[in-house]
Amino acid sequence: MSLASKDAAQHAHSPAVSAAKARRFGAWYVAEHKIRTMRGYKWTIAVDGVGSPIVYLFALGVGLATLVDKGMHGTADGVGYLPFVAPALLATAAMMTATEEFTYPVMDGFKWRRVYYGFNASPLSTGQLVDGIILGTAARLAATSIVYYIIMLIFGAVPNGGLGALTVPIALLCGLAVGTPLMSYSASITEDRGQFAMMMRFVITPLFLFSGTFFPLDRLPVYLQWIGWLSPLWHGSELGRVVSYGLAEPPWLTAAHIVYPLALAVAGWAVCRRLFARRLGK
Repeated sequence: MSLASKDAAQHAHSPAVSAAKARRFGAWYVAEHKIRTMRGYKWTIAVDGVGSPIVYLFALGVGLATLVDKGMHGTADGVGYLPFVAPALLATAAMMTATEEFTYPVMDGFKWRRVYYGFNASPLSTGQLVDGIILGTAARLAATSIVYYIIMLIFGAVPNGGLGALTVPIALLCGLAVGTPLMSYSASITEDRGQFAMMMRFVITPLFLFSGTFFPLDRLPVYLQWIGWLSPLWHGSELGRVVSYGLAEPPWLTAAHIVYPLALAVAGWAVCRRLFARRLGK
């Protein structure tokens, strides 16, 4: 190798050049780290991503749906029970995955393995750190949702096959609408005193049960329907039904199903940036 080639190679890997790349592509580097970290539990992700939709769709499609369709001649929306519940199950899977990734792993980065402090010591900004974590998690949400949608197609749970593919980005939005506010909460916790268990019991589980997941929201008593109105899962489920089988609803309500989860996701993202910067002192 000539002297000029050696100098060029050294310059390409110099601290200044590396720092400049980090400042420019830092969020993507953090996202790559997040995805590589997931490889440590890839079989859990694979089994959950494939097994859960098969179990849920088989149980509801072959089991419960048979009884519902026979006894009620379909749902109130004029479709079979399986097409009704499938978009909600997809959105629920995204919500649960986001809950998994934005709770203990976030606290782990601050308290146990403290990897966030390593990122903080580099030229990366706290905004890039937050962006990378969310982008890496979004990659898992997207992959899980795509697999779930394919299995829905196999089960015949998507009457509008082409337009129904939009349930994938809708589920991704639903996951982030729940996940980024939850990430903000996780970033504010310094000691594990069972907060996440309480969150699952008193927030995530009620959202799963009272967001019109298994039956239309208006079948609930009025004093419980407010849970669905505030729930990103209900908005994601209803929007998924609109594209999956053509649920009829006013245009303003469809717009609300988009704007509300998007606002939650963006607001949670912004709060995360502020909390990370405050906690990391940068």
